[in-house]
Amino acid sequence: MLMPKKVKYRKHQKGRMKGAAKRGCRISFGDYAMQAGECGWITSRQIEAARIAMTRYIKKGGKVWIRIFPDKPITTRPAETRMGKGKGDVDHWVAVIRPGKILYELGGIPREIAKEALRLASHKLSVATKFVSREDLYED
Repeated sequence: MLMPKKVKYRKHQKGRMKGAAKRGCRISFGDYAMQAGECGWITSRQIEAARIAMTRYIKKGGKVWIRIFPDKPITTRPAETRMGKGKGDVDHWVAVIRPGKILYELGGIPREIAKEALRLASHKLSVATKFVSREDLYED
């Protein structure tokens, strides 16, 4: 699963999710992509499950790019412990997603196969997504 190799300060605050994504909104590598439609957290397990679903469907053809990385630590306290005694240990890692962010890209495969692969992957994620393609977004 994805997680940072080394982190200087391991515990972050929860933060607020509002507004649209400012970076990572354009298709950079492939021809087709999955774009987020709402704010949310995607765990490293969900990212991996969606990747496996896509690569199984497209088999040996094409290439997959993962455009998100889980770099935010989420902490939990053990069950049945009293209040106080500080913040809990890091339990898992999440990627913060805002509307418009490109999550995955696909290239080297036909449109129908890419659309179905991204549809299967979207069922593994906890945010609403939509299918976008390079020719639809960048018509000149």
